[in-house]
Amino acid sequence: MPDNHLSDHVRSAIPASAAVVMKGPGGVKITYGELIDRSAQFANVLSGVGVAPGDRVAVQAKKSAEAIIFYLAVIRCGGVYLPLNTAYTSSEIDYFLRDAEPTVLVTDASEIDRLKQVADRAGVAHTVALDALGAGSISDAADRASTRFGDIERGSDDLAALLYTSGTTGRSKGAMLTHGNLVSNALALRDAWRFSQNDVLIHALPIFHVHGLFVATNVTMMAGGSMVILPKFDVEAIIAAIPEATCLMGVPTFYTRLLACGRLSRELCAGMRLFVSGSAPLPASTHAAFRRATGHAILERYGMTETNMITSNPYDGERRAGTVGFPLAGITIRLADAETGAATAGNGVGVVEVKGPNVFSGYWRMPGKTQAEFRDDGFFVTGDLGRIDRDGYLTIVGRGKDLIISGGMNIYPKEVEVEIDGLPGVLESAVVGVPHDDLGEGVVAVVVPRSGAALEPRLIREALSERLARFKQPREIIVVDELPRNTMGKIQKNRLRHTYAGLFAGQGRRP
Repeated sequence: MPDNHLSDHVRSAIPASAAVVMKGPGGVKITYGELIDRSAQFANVLSGVGVAPGDRVAVQAKKSAEAIIFYLAVIRCGGVYLPLNTAYTSSEIDYFLRDAEPTVLVTDASEIDRLKQVADRAGVAHTVALDALGAGSISDAADRASTRFGDIERGSDDLAALLYTSGTTGRSKGAMLTHGNLVSNALALRDAWRFSQNDVLIHALPIFHVHGLFVATNVTMMAGGSMVILPKFDVEAIIAAIPEATCLMGVPTFYTRLLACGRLSRELCAGMRLFVSGSAPLPASTHAAFRRATGHAILERYGMTETNMITSNPYDGERRAGTVGFPLAGITIRLADAETGAATAGNGVGVVEVKGPNVFSGYWRMPGKTQAEFRDDGFFVTGDLGRIDRDGYLTIVGRGKDLIISGGMNIYPKEVEVEIDGLPGVLESAVVGVPHDDLGEGVVAVVVPRSGAALEPRLIREALSERLARFKQPREIIVVDELPRNTMGKIQKNRLRHTYAGLFAGQGRRP
């Protein structure tokens, strides 16, 4: 078996003692030995229904220990794992099935009648059930299968997973991730974050996304560590799990809600060694508040579907709030002009470009789109705008499409958001540009107050007048109860732009 096969690394990491790797609903405990046996049973079932190397296996199932084991089984039998967001509608599922042409669709038992019709129309040969307790037709079949399975050999360039991007604009794209991509990134993170067999990770992330599936799961398994599997994020469940854990990976919302509960303390977190945040920018104010409450500096990292993880703040050394740190081992980043590709001078803002073994092999059946996203020298153009300071820390200032051009001036939303977020009574903010008849785009700030705070747009505007150049100051400030987010906690700025698209209709320049 080649050493680039994901399951080979998992097997080599098995602790000598029977370590608990997962705790599912009802307190189910599964050892690494049981994980290997059970994934072999699933792999035998998949091979038995005709899943051949390179065939896609689509999974829209609720989170469970069995679902994670099934992921490993797909890899072991040479299949390509296709996770689907549990919030996707029948129409969306129809698109993914027709585009990816999987051999098998796994879904919750409560959805199987509805989705089997969708799958049948899309030509999927087998639709099977797996529920939140790990039960269902695929589980029943695995119960009768052998616990011995010879892993199908795959090379580092062979596909291991196919993940569709969010598709906020245009057609969703399937990012093709290889065994080499997954193995190299998991090993780099394991070493960078000092993961070992002694670690116990609180796993409260969804498993249809890079963060929960590849970062949390792969890194822990390759280190031979344990996981406490929670069906979803729940403040009480997290607080209860902290005393028996060493690590937590989450999105910024995890940390703001944990802080809001008022029960975090240095004593509670005395046994924890690492808190990681990703998938969305972590406000510097949250970073500071969490450190005051727990004594821990949250480690923020940066990545995307197409690249896995790219950078990380250091495990040893300063975890600088508002930044995403340095490139991981074996990865190179640079900043460039979006149009010309010319290197950005000094500490100027440019598009982040990345090259390394973590970078995907392209978009599924979209050779033209793939070619357009890579430079001639092999660097992938992320579309994220960044700045590298004199110490080498990367700061993401926004997406290229989020750049606001007002009156011919470039405005980076992050710069405005940082100032707003630092004002008393502000929990968070999102800054977008919407059409303006005279300026091209007008700056709109959508602001969420802290619990019990009353925010007045006039006072916010006055405070910003001393902090930002006039052209950067929001022309409208809107106070809302919450910002729209996707399942990974990312603020959906496209929805905000749509909601407030007509705000400046018919307006001229303000005096």
